[in-house]
Amino acid sequence: MPHLPNFVAGRWVAGTGPGTCLRDPLSGTALATVDSTGLDLPGACGWARQVGGAALRALSYAQRAALLAKVAEVLQANRDKYYDIALRNAGTVRQDSAVDIDGGIYTLSYYAKLGAGLADQGFRADGEPVSLARDDAYAVQHIAVPVRGLALLINAFNFPSWGLWEKAGPALLSGVPIVVKPATATAWLAHEMVSDVLAAAVLPEGALSLVCGASTGLLDALAAGDVLSFTGSSDTAALLRAHPRVARDGVRMNAETDSLNCAVLGPDAAEGGAACDALVREAVREITVKSGQKCTAIRRILVPQAAYARVADTIASRLAGITVGDPRNADVRMGSLVSRAQHDDVQAGIRALRAGSEVLFDGGQVRLVDADPAVAACVAPWLLGAPDPDSHPLAHDREVFGPAATLMPYRDTAHAYALARRGQGSLVASVYSDDTGFLARSALELADSHGRVHLVSPEAAKAHSGHGNVMPQSLHGGPGRAGGGEELGGLRALALYHRRAAIQGAPGRLRGLADATGPA
Repeated sequence: MPHLPNFVAGRWVAGTGPGTCLRDPLSGTALATVDSTGLDLPGACGWARQVGGAALRALSYAQRAALLAKVAEVLQANRDKYYDIALRNAGTVRQDSAVDIDGGIYTLSYYAKLGAGLADQGFRADGEPVSLARDDAYAVQHIAVPVRGLALLINAFNFPSWGLWEKAGPALLSGVPIVVKPATATAWLAHEMVSDVLAAAVLPEGALSLVCGASTGLLDALAAGDVLSFTGSSDTAALLRAHPRVARDGVRMNAETDSLNCAVLGPDAAEGGAACDALVREAVREITVKSGQKCTAIRRILVPQAAYARVADTIASRLAGITVGDPRNADVRMGSLVSRAQHDDVQAGIRALRAGSEVLFDGGQVRLVDADPAVAACVAPWLLGAPDPDSHPLAHDREVFGPAATLMPYRDTAHAYALARRGQGSLVASVYSDDTGFLARSALELADSHGRVHLVSPEAAKAHSGHGNVMPQSLHGGPGRAGGGEELGGLRALALYHRRAAIQGAPGRLRGLADATGPA
């Protein structure tokens, strides 16, 4: 069984402890071990800042963008290997693996193209100069320069590829070296991708480091000027925010955490039609893609009271056609969760939600294909119903990170918006309607409590990117329980890795900033 070493301070280093075993979630077979015990993490981070940071800042944005394009080429050349690893370590069917693997490569390629058109300078202007004195004799120019630290990227288990590259792309384009900490359960894919990029030597020395296994000591190694980008649970995010490096020393932190996302069917679609059909299709897809292991998945489905029974029956009938089991079987449409531990956590969550719900589709009655229910981490889809959503004890509070959603009826539009907001801050809400006025009102009513509002009219239903698909062109993040962070959104993603400053001086002198090429 292979041991996956760490890459720190320019060399591969094995941990000194017994390590953690990565397993096939279908069979329980041991695949590899990871361990970070005994690493000199302060030394590794110092080396990344000094060596990697200096090398990246010596390049222009366009030159760093060209590096991203080369990284994407390396990853593209090894796609088949990554699909095999995802099958064995994550238990996903091929189309679900594509969301992670191809999605990560696409996002990286997007930032390569976006960065190619940026100024050939070591800073980015933030607006135009503004006069501070009579006769424009003295002015201020705001600029953004790359932070002189590193970016620690702590990623979640559900997207070992996309979660890595959607963070790495903007950081490297900004000129900031990265230290990658993948989630242990699915670290094999991230490890293999990083290994291929390092072997190809397409990035400057020090730009990319990798720590697998426990994160013990990583935050202690951070310093002022560093950036911490985290995806995971809100409980873990709270612990990270309380760490002295973040709470006291000024390490900038971005977090994407729990999210009880919702889908809302407009009153105009209560009797059915194209908008209702679009909601049903999307709800089934979001419950089943990656076995519901997406931070953006639909967890709550809000429909007019008159549509509750019909929508329940339609979604349930679609879920009944989903085959669940070993993705090596071509007839299987939904694979497993990433581990038996996740299986147990999801089952416990479903039991808790059932206490205040009616069961509209019982995943416990689904027969698994080529998978032993006593061993495999498979959970079939569930649809629960909350006829009285105002008094349900957990539907608006507990996220079940698996293939489960709760259907809820609303009385009127004000009630629908109130239920959506009870998610306490979410990554995304999707609205399905053929009423332009309702779509517009929904966007404004939900924008303050959701990072993205996804409007699906019948014509958009033919081409929209999907409720749960995170596109690099759009902002990703959400307020409240969703973490309060912001990622992606085109060039907005670079803000996390830059520091804005106000430069005051005579206008003629300020114009000289444009000639300040070279290291930032």
